[in-house]
Amino acid sequence: MDKRKAEIISETRKFLQIPSVLDERSAGPGHPFGMSIQDALTFLLKKGEECNFSVKNLDGYAGYIEFGQGEESVGILCHIDVVPEGEGWSSPPYAADIIDDKIVARGAIDDKGPTMAAYYAMRIVKDLGIPLSKRVRMIIGTDEESTWQCVDHYFKHEEMPTVGFAPDADFPIIYAEKGICDIKLEFKANEETQGTLPYLIRFQSGRRLNMVPDEATATVELAAGSEIKLKKQFNQFLKANNLEGLTTEDKNQFTFVVKGKSAHGMEPKLGINAGVYLSQFLQKLLPDGEAKQFVDFITAYLYIDSRGHRLGIAYSDEITGELTVNCGLISYEVGQGGSVGLNIRYPVTKKGEEMIEQLQLVAKEHHLSLQLLDHSKPHHVDKEHSLIQALSKVYEDQTGEKAELLSIGGGTYARSLEAGVAFGPLFPGREDVAHQKDEYILIDDLLKMTAIYAQAIYELAKA
Repeated sequence: MDKRKAEIISETRKFLQIPSVLDERSAGPGHPFGMSIQDALTFLLKKGEECNFSVKNLDGYAGYIEFGQGEESVGILCHIDVVPEGEGWSSPPYAADIIDDKIVARGAIDDKGPTMAAYYAMRIVKDLGIPLSKRVRMIIGTDEESTWQCVDHYFKHEEMPTVGFAPDADFPIIYAEKGICDIKLEFKANEETQGTLPYLIRFQSGRRLNMVPDEATATVELAAGSEIKLKKQFNQFLKANNLEGLTTEDKNQFTFVVKGKSAHGMEPKLGINAGVYLSQFLQKLLPDGEAKQFVDFITAYLYIDSRGHRLGIAYSDEITGELTVNCGLISYEVGQGGSVGLNIRYPVTKKGEEMIEQLQLVAKEHHLSLQLLDHSKPHHVDKEHSLIQALSKVYEDQTGEKAELLSIGGGTYARSLEAGVAFGPLFPGREDVAHQKDEYILIDDLLKMTAIYAQAIYELAKA
């Protein structure tokens, strides 16, 4: 790894400078998630070709880089798509600047930095010419942050690795992952949508279900002469909740903006949900009517409750901890109704079907329609499995620390394998900045994980 240090840093920065966010506007045959994601996939596959790996592009949905011989295979499951950059960065999110021995960029830790570490780990093992009994295949996903269409497409056309790991969570070893359920609750518009002033014209919060919204905007029609009083109320609300925000005026329309803090949806407590807070403010502002019912629901069930207590789905177990609920999307338009998007992570011993039934009861009680957008069931590998034993040895050899087994609320590609775990990249004690502004990877950690992944490949595939 030391011999390749400069190259690893340089190529990782180049890779991070590609803004590989889902872009439906530029989607098409061969690039189903947009041209930027396709550019990132092409970049990585080209690197594989240059070093005489076997490579394949599966219609732009996924790709792989492979070397070695044997009927069995070791999978390294990575993804190259990233979440939108959000607001408030200290440096341009795709500049990949080096600041205080960190590479700062969207995707630095989730998951393009670790992907490059795994790629160079493969290079190290291949260049050393170590005899292997299994093929080693890096599977490259392009839609992990959205709907996992890449995984579905890949396994329709390619084999499942015998064992594998995903460098997309935490060290030492993630042996259990919560179930993930995406729910959309829809509020239909009534015939009379405009009531007593002030009334809500539109409300928007969030970009992705699996992100805590860092901004929310609501536009309200006001009675003439109420602007000063309303602005004062809003400023008092911001101060009382230690929030930032602003207001703008256009004739009799008043727009409120609340600034929150983005975080990964698997732990909403690490963020500040701007949409839920703005709902709580609007609840006290709006008179009775459809819009009031909309924000009443959000406040009643989601305000300062990311564990699902008020929804009646709270649950915890010793393996994966507490169920979490992230209100990732809020949308309302006068005359059209509104919707609330929830990203729910539930423990491995929780029955997902029972949870969905309870949510349907809540929806029915409030005359809402419930749509199940996506449902990935929990994943769990036995502690005594040979995969866990091998990776435990690697981690302890490389770090001198005990390989504790962990569980997470995040969903990694490891759950798509019968025998797969998440293995890094975040080392114990490191700040988790995935999906946040100023996301970064420490250069020392990037290099360290490269060495760890190289030994992991050797231990899992050696003759």
